[in-house]
Amino acid sequence: MKALLIEDTLTSATLVSHQLRKMGIEPVLARDGEKGIELFKQERPDLILLDIIMPGMDGFEVARRIRQLEQSGEWTPIIFLTARTGDADLEKAISVGGDDYLIKPVSETVLAAKVKAMQRIAQMRYSLLVLTRKLDDANQELTRLSSLDGLTGIANRRQFDETLLREWRRLCRQGRPLSMLLCDVDYFKQFNDAYGHQVGDECLKAVARTLQAVLRRPADLVSRYGGEEFAVILPDTDLTGAVQVAEAMRAAVEGLRITHRYSKGNDVVTISIGVASIMPGKGESDSAMLLKRADDALYRAKQAGRNRLAAAPVVSAV
Repeated sequence: MKALLIEDTLTSATLVSHQLRKMGIEPVLARDGEKGIELFKQERPDLILLDIIMPGMDGFEVARRIRQLEQSGEWTPIIFLTARTGDADLEKAISVGGDDYLIKPVSETVLAAKVKAMQRIAQMRYSLLVLTRKLDDANQELTRLSSLDGLTGIANRRQFDETLLREWRRLCRQGRPLSMLLCDVDYFKQFNDAYGHQVGDECLKAVARTLQAVLRRPADLVSRYGGEEFAVILPDTDLTGAVQVAEAMRAAVEGLRITHRYSKGNDVVTISIGVASIMPGKGESDSAMLLKRADDALYRAKQAGRNRLAAAPVVSAV
């Protein structure tokens, strides 16, 4: 342990340094406030013993500046040393950042007790900081998990809704397009009934991973929209770009070659995709228009034979 002793009186400095060494504490001595602040920056001591009356900068100002130098979450115990005994001095010492107050000449017994008390407080404070960080980490993990689908591990409906609203507002300000894909696993009920729910779950996981792998930009989002349906948000993407992404996703899922003997027209798992693009307007509720147009396009893709995509004409929100 290291203690910064800021004391201009040689006799007092020598005495307190000797007492600190007997307690196993290494003293770092400064004879004035400016030097004390400099040593605080260099040494980052565990404790500060600070005289109040010194030439130039007094102890009150030194304490105030030291507190300003500390980063968020840092705290170095400061014990003032003084011959003054007035209540006003004690009040000021605490108000500028001091933690305790010792009257000169310093009693070895009292100093040892004060130092132990500061060590105990510092340890308790450190433990509290560690616990706070753990709680923060746990809360962040809970927030992350609350935005993920429990089965597939991709974004869930809640994250989809939040992302859609956020991107709608952003692209409205920028005057840029927003596109959406709605993807449905073809004949998934027949797949589930024939192969069982466990195999069905593994199929959905594989499809989710594949859709996710097609995306290249951090802002793009694929989410599980419900059941065997997935929704993809493509910010700053026009209809041509969205169709390219949709076709890449369709081909990638077909390329998995997951056997589906009960699919009509195909012997592997495939998906149908509805594509829609819009120029966002100021009405945030208009985002529902984009979703409906993607859903209508998905219906047309399924009606046309599935394992294909259909695109809605581009519109602008009011």
